[in-house]
Amino acid sequence: MSSIERLDDLIARLERAGEQLRSGELSADAAATMVEDCAALATQAAAELEQLTRAEVSAPAPGQDSLL
Repeated sequence: MSSIERLDDLIARLERAGEQLRSGELSADAAATMVEDCAALATQAAAELEQLTRAEVSAPAPGQDSLL
């Protein structure tokens, strides 16, 4: 699975969690657990974004060859 696919998966999971939290159907304990899970997912998403950004920065722009 590529970084973009993992990021898309994390985003979808965060969106589903947000929907569940907004529904008001979760108990207080379940909502607290869901919030903790969302924090972990957000941390993973941030790491994926950082990895994608670093990969783009390290690759030279098209037509930009390295100097000898």
